[in-house]
Amino acid sequence: MKTNRPLPALLFLCFLLGAGLAQASGTWRLIATDKGRSIEVDTASIQREADGKVRATARMVLDKEILDLRSGEPYKSIQTTTLFDCKRRTAQTLKRSFIRQNEEVLREEEVRASSAMPVRSGTLDDRTLRELCRPPGIRGEAMRLADKAGAAAAALHAANEAMLQRQANSPANSPARGAAGRSGRAPAPKKPAPSRRTGASAASAKSLPPPPATWAYEGPGGPEHWAEVRADSMSCREGRRQSPIDIRDGIVVDLEPVHFEYQPSLFVIQDNGHGIEVQVGGNRLSLLGKYYELQNLHFHHPAEEKIEGRGFDMGAHLVHRANDGELLVVAVLFEQGEAHPLIQTLWNYLPLEKHLKVAPPDATIDLNRLLPEQRGYHTYMGSLTTPPCTEGVIWVVLQQPVQISAEQEAILARLYPANARPLQPGHGRLIKSSRPPPQPSGN
Repeated sequence: MKTNRPLPALLFLCFLLGAGLAQASGTWRLIATDKGRSIEVDTASIQREADGKVRATARMVLDKEILDLRSGEPYKSIQTTTLFDCKRRTAQTLKRSFIRQNEEVLREEEVRASSAMPVRSGTLDDRTLRELCRPPGIRGEAMRLADKAGAAAAALHAANEAMLQRQANSPANSPARGAAGRSGRAPAPKKPAPSRRTGASAASAKSLPPPPATWAYEGPGGPEHWAEVRADSMSCREGRRQSPIDIRDGIVVDLEPVHFEYQPSLFVIQDNGHGIEVQVGGNRLSLLGKYYELQNLHFHHPAEEKIEGRGFDMGAHLVHRANDGELLVVAVLFEQGEAHPLIQTLWNYLPLEKHLKVAPPDATIDLNRLLPEQRGYHTYMGSLTTPPCTEGVIWVVLQQPVQISAEQEAILARLYPANARPLQPGHGRLIKSSRPPPQPSGN
């Protein structure tokens, strides 16, 4: 059967112009790639100012979609408008948008009073700054020509795809016509090949229990089976940097303080079937000059972490995500003592059923009140403590525990007596701990 093919000259021209660039729109230029992500700059947006600053729109394109915990939907890239100071080597984010895989805007985020942050050497921001701060000169002209070539390649690629689509949909290439030939009848479907499985093996396969529908903290879907429950959770069994751990044998150093930018905010509380989760908008922190936006706050009973073998009555995890997808989790440990006002506010609005959300119209919480007075911490590289057990998570475990009343603990224990993952092997990971504050000298 004769098959219509696209013109070879068209394909060859696409190859010469860089078919790899055709996936991006005409004005986007690849700047850098690193660990499943790439940085592209919209060359049409570059504005050079007289004081050595450059304003440009760039996007970080991820190899895999990431679930936006705020909207519950996935995004493929993050697009930002940034002001770079070439002399001071700083970057100030002006606007941020989360883009779906189909190029639609999932949501736009208002950047609240952003400030210029130092650009760390060796990062993707550093490579972007160096690229944008180069003088245009001859190299800039070459890049503009490359961008035009990329735009032409994109147009040719789109035309070629449209041609292939038209040919595939033409009557001459109809599957029924091509398969039936002149007889006008479609061939009879092939019968499936007989199974080679023996009767005994087939019977044993039927006797196997079906996998549980979801993960849990005990039973068939418990922690030892998490890798079997979800196809994307092999790290739960095979990972070498899993959390939680017993934090011990760390090195004591002068750690950079965590800068919490929390403020009184409205909240949404939910019993998600695995624990109590709270979503609070408009809060973030920075560490080593990098910002992490708060995604959610959730509770474990008892606390998942231990310190030098010591356990705690309850734990809270504040999950944060940076623009590049990097996760940072702050762990707050609780012990019985005085009642905690913020915890009581949350418990007042606990939903009556699982998977229901409660959004109080007037009540607010200030997460600064959840943090201990002393902000020293332990830090190490770990993972999420629930499936898919993603690794590469920065853990910040605050050293000073916070008090809650026995009644407040009992409320969570009634709903979730044990929703804590067992301790994981340390595998020789480096743990760093803040130096203890100086003790007042006695008279």
